[in-house]
Amino acid sequence: MTLAHKPTADLASIQNHPNRHLLDLRGTLAWLEQQGDLVVTDKEVNPDLELTGLQKLMDGACPVLFNNVKGKPNHRLLTNLFGDINAVNKMFGWASDKERTQKLAYALSHPLPPVEISQADAPCQEVVIENPDDVNPFLVAIRHTELESEMTIGSGIRCVSGAAFGGGTDLGYNRMNFRWGNVGTFQISPGSHMWQVVSEAYRKNERVPLTFCFGVPAACTLLAGAAFDYVILPYGCDEIGVAGAAQGFPVRLVKARTVDAYALADAEIVIEGYIDPRDKRFETAEAEADQTQGRHHFHPEWAGYMGKAYRAPTFHVTGITTRKQESKPIVFALGAHTLDEHNIDTSIREAAMFELCNRMQPGIVQDVNIPYCMTDWGGVIIQVKKRNRIEEGWQRNFLSALLSTSQGMRVAIAVSEDTNIYSMDEIMWCITTRVNPRTDILNPTPGGRGQTFMPAERMTAGDKEWTATNTSYEGGMGIDATVPYGYEEDFLRPQYPVSKVKLEDFLSRDQITKVQARMSGWTELLAKTGH
Repeated sequence: MTLAHKPTADLASIQNHPNRHLLDLRGTLAWLEQQGDLVVTDKEVNPDLELTGLQKLMDGACPVLFNNVKGKPNHRLLTNLFGDINAVNKMFGWASDKERTQKLAYALSHPLPPVEISQADAPCQEVVIENPDDVNPFLVAIRHTELESEMTIGSGIRCVSGAAFGGGTDLGYNRMNFRWGNVGTFQISPGSHMWQVVSEAYRKNERVPLTFCFGVPAACTLLAGAAFDYVILPYGCDEIGVAGAAQGFPVRLVKARTVDAYALADAEIVIEGYIDPRDKRFETAEAEADQTQGRHHFHPEWAGYMGKAYRAPTFHVTGITTRKQESKPIVFALGAHTLDEHNIDTSIREAAMFELCNRMQPGIVQDVNIPYCMTDWGGVIIQVKKRNRIEEGWQRNFLSALLSTSQGMRVAIAVSEDTNIYSMDEIMWCITTRVNPRTDILNPTPGGRGQTFMPAERMTAGDKEWTATNTSYEGGMGIDATVPYGYEEDFLRPQYPVSKVKLEDFLSRDQITKVQARMSGWTELLAKTGH
């Protein structure tokens, strides 16, 4: 891992940066409040069911900070930080969704190496506790639904660095349940970066030192959501460097106190320790009682279905560092299958897919979108522009590449530049009017490796346990819904004269309000474009 060793005085240059509010979570929340994009409440919230119920009621809305948490007088809870993508774009200085994707794609290949600061200057190490007997008092576990028998820690972001990750840095989410005080289960998605790290450690019979950071800089949260885009972000890459490029200045790291690892210096709370790949335990007492994996409900998953409890490797805690308790450290309690989580998990993925297609053949791909309904890793829509006859067909190369390199993706759709890829009405119209079911639907990778989080894929296990070793991938579906090159006139959309007339010249303001209040969905978009 390459670290830029700079003195703490470099903080002064960050304070002059237009994105200085991204240095830490507290600065970001203060900036959001100034912008009118943060709701703060002193009402007590229960992390058991109440928090996620409230988040679901506010899905897609602005961030909400709860200053009082039931049973946790020294903590605050944050939700919906990434729920409103327009607020996210403003937070990072991106003018549009398209610019976000393009700017993040540039950051992927132009990382800013992190800087190491001294332990004495690290906000996350204001308090240091070595060898704690129980970490639960220092964290905030949540329960999403009444279907789950136990609460989970899903808001921590792992930080793997150096030799443990091929000389690079890795950020990511892993759900944990500290059933044994200072030892917790550590669930890993098969095929992920962490799966690669732990699988190698298992073969060598080694432990993996790392830190888990809570309440981290927003750019680090974005990179933690990146997954299964490993052609662009391979093993050994510098994800923390990409986070630095995304925010515009290097992320600050600090050496951990009890293990050979680094932590995000501006985090709120850090737990230090190691993964023991060979010490596997059940995530819940319910699953342990009947020694069954993939059966009992535990933690909703990104695909929109209930997750299952498994037997997982364990994380052994050697230390806790935190900001001073009187400052009430903030935990960003991320709810699964929310727009908050979706925007985190897809922003970097969209950029990586854009970058992949652009590397294959520059200039054809125009934009990439993963709609909420396609779920984080389940699908994607790409917009292409064919500039000449020889570029006809590249959209199919892109679809095949995306389905092959993004493990478990089920649907990839290509559309032309006349289509708004942020409108599912537009996408369904293209599929209905532009797709030949005999020639335009691809199934490139049957029998490959997929995702056990998809119930349809779980069905392939038959009567066996729903584990990665028992399921198989159906191959995904690529849909070419583009206009064939040379036939643009045959697929020409009408252009109504919406720019030549004004409602104000014919109707009163009250009448306009009455009319527009009844317009929704595709009609609103068509009214703007004139199509």
